[in-house]
Amino acid sequence: MKAILVPIYFKSPDVPDFANQLRKLHELLADEADILEPVLLGASLPVTDAVVFPEMLGAAFREVEKIKKLPQPILVVTSEFGTVSMWDWEINSFLTAKGIKVIGPTKLEKTKQACRALALKRQLKHSKMLVYQDNPASGGKQDEIFKRFYWWEPECVDAIEKKFGVTVLKKSFKKLGEEARAISDESAQMVWDQWKSKTPIAKLTKQAILRAVKMYMAVKNDLDQDPDIIATGMNCLNESMFSDTTPCLAWNLLYEDRRMVWGCEGDLVTMLTEALIWKTIQVPFMMTNLYPFQMGYAALKHEHIPNFPDVEGNPENYILAAHCGYFGVVPQSFSTEWKLKEKVLAMVDDNATAIDARLPEGDITLVKLMPPFERWSIVEGDLPKYAQFEHSDCLNGAVIRVANGKRLVDSLVSHHYIITTGHNLNELEMVSKVFDLECVTN
Repeated sequence: MKAILVPIYFKSPDVPDFANQLRKLHELLADEADILEPVLLGASLPVTDAVVFPEMLGAAFREVEKIKKLPQPILVVTSEFGTVSMWDWEINSFLTAKGIKVIGPTKLEKTKQACRALALKRQLKHSKMLVYQDNPASGGKQDEIFKRFYWWEPECVDAIEKKFGVTVLKKSFKKLGEEARAISDESAQMVWDQWKSKTPIAKLTKQAILRAVKMYMAVKNDLDQDPDIIATGMNCLNESMFSDTTPCLAWNLLYEDRRMVWGCEGDLVTMLTEALIWKTIQVPFMMTNLYPFQMGYAALKHEHIPNFPDVEGNPENYILAAHCGYFGVVPQSFSTEWKLKEKVLAMVDDNATAIDARLPEGDITLVKLMPPFERWSIVEGDLPKYAQFEHSDCLNGAVIRVANGKRLVDSLVSHHYIITTGHNLNELEMVSKVFDLECVTN
């Protein structure tokens, strides 16, 4: 889906500077935007995702009221390189001071990201997030933990649908498990034969592999029936009695096959956060649990580890990141190392599997939407190394360093966070303007 943009002019669309830049925008944004016929500032607009100024003039200082009436935020892309011109910084600053949301991208890629964000905002109003669950935190595994999670609450669903327009679609996890088990071994083997040469596995039984493949096939069948689904997840731990496997391989194959966003444990907030990240700035991402060193034994006990790994500098600025025995579900195309292995957690079926994978070491950004979804938490840091603990629930976790660990712990919004590669605060601040989100930084 492309953004729909209306170019705005001050005098005439035939002015050479305006006409030349408009032609350039058609060329540079061909894959990201459908650019309609230009409209005079103050005239009525057709249906659009946003307006773009290919040319800025001093008249902007005197036409503030007209600019305020335009769809916000406004795009100012006035250089031949697909960025804002340096000469427009004063106008942009003036408009911002007047309460106008301005996006003046400093790189062509940021202009494209803004277009993708605008297109996504429209797409979400016609999109669905699919979650498989039956009676979360009611007669399942570790109910004492799962009953505390906001994403099960009707209020969470209502807030998501109200803010973003996306529909939350719920289906039975128990039924999905039955449908997956009903798939023949022969059918599953045929599908696995298409993937096995490019999917590294540890020493797994044939039964474990085929059950994981059947889960992929069952979910894929549901997705094939509804092209409006942009993210999916399931209550795979709390209601693990409904399945003879885990969805880890399925999430990897569905991402590699069709770029489908996933959410572990049916976490709707995670699923939506990932969709906002991937469909706009398009950097590698994954979800995991955060165990800040400051939490001490409360974190160590849950992972069954005796101590946190040794680190350089102040330990209070470090976090151990781990999920389901390893770092978490990381698609192969994001990974520096990747292998499907036997399950680690006791609560899942003995034939279940888990992914042992790594993102690149280096700069990272932590991201998570914050209920009631007018804000999101964005924290830049780095991933200096990985740590392994034998006979634990953290056989391979990531060590993350942030600038101010105390402040981070005081402001964390969930044990689930999204990790993205690179420092992405600046890009996500731009996305925030499109979705009217406040950035809460550390």
